[in-house]
Amino acid sequence: MTPGGEVRQGMRVMRPLPDKVWIWRQPFCAEKKAKGRGAVKILLVAVGSKYIHSNLAVYSLNAYARAAGVKSRLEVAEYTVNQRREDILADLYGRKPDVAAFSCYIWNISLIKSLAADLTKLRPELEIWLGGPEASHDAGNLLREQLWLRGVMAGEGEETFRQLAEYYEDQEGRRLGDIPGIYWRDGEDIRSSGPGPCLDLSRVSFAYGESVPAHRILYYESSRGCPFSCGYCLSSVDRQLRFRDPALVEKELSFFLERRAPQVKFTDRTFNCSHSHAMHIWKYLEAHDNGVTNFHFEVSADLLNEEELELLGRLRPGYVQLEAGIQSVNPDTLQAVGRRMDLERLAKNIRRLNAGKNIHLHLDLIAGLPLESYDSFRRSFDWAYELRPGQLQLGFLKVLKGSPLREKAQEYGLVFCGEPPYEILQTADISYEELCRLKRVEQVLEIYYNSSQFGHTMERLVSFYPSPFALYEELADYFLDKGLFDRQLGRAERFDALWDFIVRKGEKESKETHSGFLGVAWQEILVYDYYLRENAKTRPRFAPDQKKYWPSITGWYARHAAARPELAAYRGYGYRQLLHMTHAEVISRDFSQIGQKILIVFDYGEKNPLTGNAAAWEGEEWMKENG
Repeated sequence: MTPGGEVRQGMRVMRPLPDKVWIWRQPFCAEKKAKGRGAVKILLVAVGSKYIHSNLAVYSLNAYARAAGVKSRLEVAEYTVNQRREDILADLYGRKPDVAAFSCYIWNISLIKSLAADLTKLRPELEIWLGGPEASHDAGNLLREQLWLRGVMAGEGEETFRQLAEYYEDQEGRRLGDIPGIYWRDGEDIRSSGPGPCLDLSRVSFAYGESVPAHRILYYESSRGCPFSCGYCLSSVDRQLRFRDPALVEKELSFFLERRAPQVKFTDRTFNCSHSHAMHIWKYLEAHDNGVTNFHFEVSADLLNEEELELLGRLRPGYVQLEAGIQSVNPDTLQAVGRRMDLERLAKNIRRLNAGKNIHLHLDLIAGLPLESYDSFRRSFDWAYELRPGQLQLGFLKVLKGSPLREKAQEYGLVFCGEPPYEILQTADISYEELCRLKRVEQVLEIYYNSSQFGHTMERLVSFYPSPFALYEELADYFLDKGLFDRQLGRAERFDALWDFIVRKGEKESKETHSGFLGVAWQEILVYDYYLRENAKTRPRFAPDQKKYWPSITGWYARHAAARPELAAYRGYGYRQLLHMTHAEVISRDFSQIGQKILIVFDYGEKNPLTGNAAAWEGEEWMKENG
């Protein structure tokens, strides 16, 4: 219940704070509007974190209302937090809506409040509604503090929005209090109509039935609710798990596949919580692969069974990517946040998926959870890293409004930012300084692991450290010491920084140990990673001189390149053209200082769908001729 509320005949009334100055605004009049310039115009507004992300909520509300026959002029407007604020404001004003409904999240709520406040200064008659998780769980306070705000749609929005749109079309005989799932301003009172409906997901209209955002990540849901009760997650609040009818799902997946959408992300909180549901969808995708579209699913990796693993192992490389939340391997932490996992089975399943080399795997950790110290998080990091996922995403706890963990903040000593995204500052078990250090580790992890651009170098480097975390911790300290966190590094600069780090490590090794570090051809392994991603025409400063090999490389292309099956796609090109379209490098076998020299050819027409790296293979004929 919202603080300060009281129950009155089933309708909650929240009195405003006494020191507020309230603004009386003329109630919206649909009849007056009809005599003016046509039907009511309702603008559904989304402000994303990046342009590439589409907003499922506004498309779903729009489609549901249209399918129900709403007569209002509905329009969707999408922006990003990276756009200039004044440009967004000007566009909103220029669209001239009568009602604007904003989709609110932790990453956009501050900008939305600022935009809406200024928009109502320019258009005092404009009715503004908020919805989404960041509004739903703080509706009373938002209405108290934001005097421009007409109301909040809380919870699932499709049916609530439909009825709200109909209210604005014709107010005769309609009352806001009859619309389920809203909070609204009524004079000096703030009222609530009670919880909104829990919808049958199969009756919710397909969000993209009218149009598909071009060249964007498309979000799709085949279930709502979550069977688990993780204390940091708002999904744990909705335990009413519902699935969309499989026949509908098939029809909608065919829509994406026929249009060759680049990526579709399922928003299902635990996609494989129902084995039959997951298998039905994965079987359909297996049978209808268009060779282009990628599908992303959030799963509980420990729930994957043999049938699911076998099917996933058969899919086209890059067709499916899986994200699995580990969060922590500390049993006390997992118990404190209500998370249940079979870690042994999870690790076994991840290794099985990795062995297939066709599924891109993301594993998630959360720093700042209850009872997780710095050393405990180090162990969680090392445990997850040893599984070698495609990406290891290191996040920081957000103490969200409405989450169970927020209610226990005092119990666990959780200190967090008062403004969105409510990120953790310190806990009873980890200090602010330690979390700052983990932030730096996260930054170098993103650069040197998650980018997939330094794979061979980092795999060799980690073998000279007591643990993976020790390597990234030392690399983060190096970045801090050199001031590299203070500016955006280009790709070549990132390689240069890693080379300098290796040189410093080598100087230390030469004085203190005999670990074999100096026996690695570090320049060559870095060059190998460098050319795997792009056919750079400017050689990096750490690259060994190849001039003495150039005549033999040119000769190999002239005599052998046309016959190599790996280069069949280049038939018709001369060998000099091939020299420019591919790249060849002479390196030491196994990147050993005393290893045999071999020729590696990088083919940029053939990319690994999981890493984006070029195909690379040995030119055996060169080695026979130059052995």
